[in-house]
Amino acid sequence: PCMPLLSHIARALETNRFMTFHPPVTQAVLDGFPEGDLLYGKPMPVGAARAALTGGGAGWWSRVCWLIDTPERLADYGALAAALDTELRFAFEVDVGLHRGGFSSPAEIKALTVPERLHCEGIMAYEAHAPEIPGLFGGAARALKQASAKAAEFAATLDPDRRRIMNIGGSKTALLHGGGVANEVSIGSAFVLPSDFDTPGLDGLQPAAFVATPILKALDPMLPGPPSVSRALQALGLFPKKGCYLYGGKWMAEPVFPEGMKPNGLIGLSSNQQFMGLPAGADVKPGDYSFLRPTQSEAVLQHFGAIAVFAGGRIGEFWPVLPTG
Repeated sequence: PCMPLLSHIARALETNRFMTFHPPVTQAVLDGFPEGDLLYGKPMPVGAARAALTGGGAGWWSRVCWLIDTPERLADYGALAAALDTELRFAFEVDVGLHRGGFSSPAEIKALTVPERLHCEGIMAYEAHAPEIPGLFGGAARALKQASAKAAEFAATLDPDRRRIMNIGGSKTALLHGGGVANEVSIGSAFVLPSDFDTPGLDGLQPAAFVATPILKALDPMLPGPPSVSRALQALGLFPKKGCYLYGGKWMAEPVFPEGMKPNGLIGLSSNQQFMGLPAGADVKPGDYSFLRPTQSEAVLQHFGAIAVFAGGRIGEFWPVLPTG
């Protein structure tokens, strides 16, 4: 959700290929990358596609590849292309084990009649389920092998000129692929590594984005009511003897600094002033900063202002993020 961050990554990887999931973000990427080529990561309702095509710039007509997951959506997009007197590119969403929709068998695609104004570019296969498969059922390696084989079956139903996009993988699995029919993988969240993406396939990466928020208050916490209740709970280790209140809170993020900082269920969460318990020896004061590691990427980063870029021991730049609308 941050154009300077996307530019930084695109330059490092020497790519102009992007996957987007929301029309306003798509528009920003089209505007920011005049040579960019975009693939949608989820099917767009045909009404949203119509609004984008009629209200956006020229890039929507030529540089966006739409995702088609059902025969009905294929027909809807065919009718849209005819109504707008244009041609549209698309890729098939195929199910290689995740069971989140899409075409479930190559035969389904083979039986389709593609409307003449639609041009198939290939397939998108997503296998986020693979890292979650327990060893009892073959584990991630077997699931990835099966997903790759299934993707190859889908690809075989397409003529060679309809296989420009053979997309597979997500942040948790992209680096585990080698060989196979895929000619591109999708990676997003792994570049900043939120905690939900702590998987063996990303062992070589480090977290790169944190929420920084001031400590408003540092105190010896007490629960409402008789002080003896708080003291008894503290003696039992159920309530901290030291704590602080943060500016804001209740984010999709886990505390990482000060060390040992954590929320407490007896006080609960707050989006205004979040209470955090601290180890007895913690040395904090109002005005110090606390840091939390997001559990997700764009779902968290877009809720704050510009990203403060820390490098060489200092903050040298501020990168604006896209609005959430």
